[in-house]
Amino acid sequence: MEPPELDPEILAYYEESWDEDARLRTGLGELEFLRTREIIHRFLPHGSLRILDVGGASGVHAEWLLEDGHVVHLIDPVPAHVEKARASLGERPRFSSTVGDGRRLDVPDASHDVVLLLGPLYHLTDRADRIATWREAARVVVPGGIVVASVITRFSSLFSGLSGGELFDPLFRAVVERDLRDGQHRNPTDENWFTTAYFHHPDEVAGEATEAGLDLDAVLGVEGLAAWIPRLERSWDDPEARQVVIDAARAIESEPTLIGLGPHLLAVASRPDSLRQ
Repeated sequence: MEPPELDPEILAYYEESWDEDARLRTGLGELEFLRTREIIHRFLPHGSLRILDVGGASGVHAEWLLEDGHVVHLIDPVPAHVEKARASLGERPRFSSTVGDGRRLDVPDASHDVVLLLGPLYHLTDRADRIATWREAARVVVPGGIVVASVITRFSSLFSGLSGGELFDPLFRAVVERDLRDGQHRNPTDENWFTTAYFHHPDEVAGEATEAGLDLDAVLGVEGLAAWIPRLERSWDDPEARQVVIDAARAIESEPTLIGLGPHLLAVASRPDSLRQ
């Protein structure tokens, strides 16, 4: 199989500029991690499962899935991510990993009980590529199995810029204007304003999953408003305060008028007994 095709700018961002593992384990970044884990737990079938973690980065979610007794195969297009995952998790007997492309999975049909897409859809700016990724997930999951996908919301740069002050920079406002217009996020500067990406409108997520032949079960907001309130960082280490923040995010996770408020959505879908093409 051909090596994954990844925009050099995106590859450099993750290999040289950004530590995704650290982001999800510290401060309010951990809110995304904890809520993602909570939602996945809610939909997982009982028992030990075969889980394909596509775009699994350095294994931050694979780690707890292994601790829960599942068998996990991690695929990521960034070699440095796979190397880090192997270094931290590679000695575990139920874990394997490889460099690969979510659009063209070197995985047999109906070979996994669950497929996670917790990152691949962020950087596929062409809708055809996103549908291909959904279809590959549908192909490799068993009938009745679930697919969980994460997307970045259309309004993320707007709210982030209001929260952090970047919105007062004309260059950043230009980035936000395009995000809002067509979801195509581009960063023409050296500022850490994320890399090339696609930001989903909440209303379009269902269409991608169903076009791939899956049955949509839910689209849920992950972090909610809390992600944009910097002062919450100061109380995050207090277990009681942390629980309040998590509860607040959960309270609006399925409210249609508010699910686009936070940075991320999770779409949960299942494969019907007869996969539609």
